[in-house]
Amino acid sequence: MSEAPATSRAPAGATTATPRWTLAPPLVAAAALAVLLAAVAVISGSLAVALMALPLILAAAAGWDRLPHADTQLSTRLTLADAGGGRVAYDLRASLPDGVEAVVVRQRLLGGKARELVLAAPQARELAGEVALLHSGPQEVVRFELRLLGAEQAAISLAEDPIVGDLVVAPASTRIGSLPLPRRLQGMTGTHESARIGDGGEFRDIHRFSPGDRLRRIDWRTTARLGMDAGELYVRRTNALADVTVLIVMDSRDDVGEEVAEWSRNVAVKKGLSSLDVAREAASSLAGAYIAAGDRVGFQDLSSRARMIAHAGGNRHLWKLRRAIEVTAPSGVPFRHRRAPIVPPGALVYLLSSLLDDQPAELALRWLSGGHRVIAVDVLPPPRFARADRRQRIAHRMVMMARDDRIRMLRSHGVELLRWAPEASALPLAARLDLLSRPPRWRGSQAAGR
Repeated sequence: MSEAPATSRAPAGATTATPRWTLAPPLVAAAALAVLLAAVAVISGSLAVALMALPLILAAAAGWDRLPHADTQLSTRLTLADAGGGRVAYDLRASLPDGVEAVVVRQRLLGGKARELVLAAPQARELAGEVALLHSGPQEVVRFELRLLGAEQAAISLAEDPIVGDLVVAPASTRIGSLPLPRRLQGMTGTHESARIGDGGEFRDIHRFSPGDRLRRIDWRTTARLGMDAGELYVRRTNALADVTVLIVMDSRDDVGEEVAEWSRNVAVKKGLSSLDVAREAASSLAGAYIAAGDRVGFQDLSSRARMIAHAGGNRHLWKLRRAIEVTAPSGVPFRHRRAPIVPPGALVYLLSSLLDDQPAELALRWLSGGHRVIAVDVLPPPRFARADRRQRIAHRMVMMARDDRIRMLRSHGVELLRWAPEASALPLAARLDLLSRPPRWRGSQAAGR
């Protein structure tokens, strides 16, 4: 079950700028033509040509006289707020200088195509609307560029710095019922049953009393039935409970979407569900489930050492984890690890990647050779070919063939695969996680990847 992504309210962004004014292009052209005609009149000595230049000079002078004062200021304030239903409301309020009759507004939503409007000054003082969020993570919601028009459009301001509304959108969260565990549990306390003898777990067996056993574990009925003498006692033994150390590793180098035609352009409003959307949802859901079970979770972004969270537990640590996950953005920076990042002994490693090249596969094999259980989480969304041409379809097929070979190689070495993105032909996510949570003798890597 998925919960809708939440949006954090953006702080109000207030700016104050002093517009730089210039004559409108028609008046600049008129002034240039007047100068040219005046030069021709002087050279040729023609009074008629000079008279032709006179009205152009008067028009340019009148426009120059109407230029607003240099000390006028433009104040703007942009706010973003959660409008519910996966939508964000934006509100831009502008305090225009005196003498402004109209405003040229250039607006861009979610990095899409810009549209340009010319509004009268009263209508341009407040610009509001809503936009539907398409992706999680950091993103530019709206961008405004304003240019002011003076009286009778004789003056126009030069372009100022754009007014940008940025927002970090939390990914959707999926409730997880079954949690895969490492091959061996090494913690001394927790909620998961280990193979060691201890307290808190299920019944293990009946055993003769030995030094170190607690008196409260003596089974008097069994002792009375099996004891041969007064000193022969029997105790009930149980399995110990342990916690788990989990490392969530995210490959953020690229962010490809459902629409294959947009793989090269990567326009946010056109690419549909993206691989980083799926990766953020998977990482956030896994972190929340393991922290709720009392386990220790760490996070690492392979393309940014700044986004690395050490292993810990608790609600405060979960907030840090989710904040690091939701601000993860596509970097496009290749990583070259001479050795795989250090993982605590006995940890379970989740590698979230689209598996479009060999580098994440090499890291998975290094962790596997170190004795860790590695689960490769496939975050590539199902492809859509609505706008793809023949060349793009062929290129996609070649990339997928190499990717399938890479996945088969990982499985043959013992790396398990979990497809997170929904597919019509696959088992539900809960069933796939349940298969990975079973003991090894009941778990098949083929079934987990369906």
